[in-house]
Amino acid sequence: MTPRPGTPGSQIASRLGVTERIFVGPRMRKLLATVEEGLDLVEARLAGELKVGDSLADVTSRYLYEAGGKRMRPMLAILTAQLGSGVTDDVLAGATALEMTHLGSLYHDDVMDEADRRRGVPSAHAVWGNSVAILTGDLLFSRASQLMAQVGERAIRLQADTFERLVLGQMHETVGAQPGDDPVDFYLQVLSDKTGSLIAAAAETGVVFSDASDEYAAPVREFGERVGVAFQLLDDVIDLSADAEETGKVPGTDLRAGVPTMPYLLLGRATDPASQALKVTIDEGVARISDGADPVILDAPLAQLRDHPATEATRRLAHEWSDRAVAALSPLPDGLVREALTRFAQVVVDRSS
Repeated sequence: MTPRPGTPGSQIASRLGVTERIFVGPRMRKLLATVEEGLDLVEARLAGELKVGDSLADVTSRYLYEAGGKRMRPMLAILTAQLGSGVTDDVLAGATALEMTHLGSLYHDDVMDEADRRRGVPSAHAVWGNSVAILTGDLLFSRASQLMAQVGERAIRLQADTFERLVLGQMHETVGAQPGDDPVDFYLQVLSDKTGSLIAAAAETGVVFSDASDEYAAPVREFGERVGVAFQLLDDVIDLSADAEETGKVPGTDLRAGVPTMPYLLLGRATDPASQALKVTIDEGVARISDGADPVILDAPLAQLRDHPATEATRRLAHEWSDRAVAALSPLPDGLVREALTRFAQVVVDRSS
């Protein structure tokens, strides 16, 4: 029998601590209600768009959706839409399509990273194999494009430009830094493309399709991209967490698969003998795992990396990018939306999962 995760609840906003940490105080209650209402609309639209007539595709395409998710991208679109006329039909369609694009990318990412779990459940390729997982991701990309086409040419271009960056980011991550590239700068660009571009598109969608002032589009786009980098940098710290129950992933999943993360890259910059020895141990362990060794051989080295100053430096870097995201909001008018976006940027780097 095919495993099926539980169905997502309606109060998606609470998954990022929105109620407690972003929409604080009585002034925010109306905005909170608006956001949660908008997220419920996105959730209903997602459920409908992910239904497929084919019995196998219907199960696989809804698999990771039903495992949950923070719905961070639709949340941003709904928030920035409040700078205009609110959650219009076009905002709803755009937010849904971008979340579907994100979901599709997860199927591909897990295949390329050889990840066994996602959102606390077995990854799709672990259940159905690589080919079905990849094709499911392609199906979701197709469905997202169809939805964007209903909005119009500007939405299609936004989707296409974002998808191009997603692919280039994944390609560059796969090939790795080239001679002459600074590994840290190269990695930050990969994060901007793979993660930041889609979050930026969501923030821009809320402005563009709510008929907000065009002068707000560039600031929220820059905000979204910087928040995306901050989010992924903090994910690199979380990837080393020992609490697999909380994160839904085996600690060090990325590094065990040979995918460099910021703590590893900063470890490589350290010149003391202990750090250099730890890096060699990790490199040797990754090579052995690639040749078929049990991934547990990296348990102890990754625990050392978790406690290494490089990991704390990564956390600080995430906060720096969060601060840069907030700075990008300066052209926006003072008010609840800007305040909520500011808190949003702070929440994504203070989370533990």
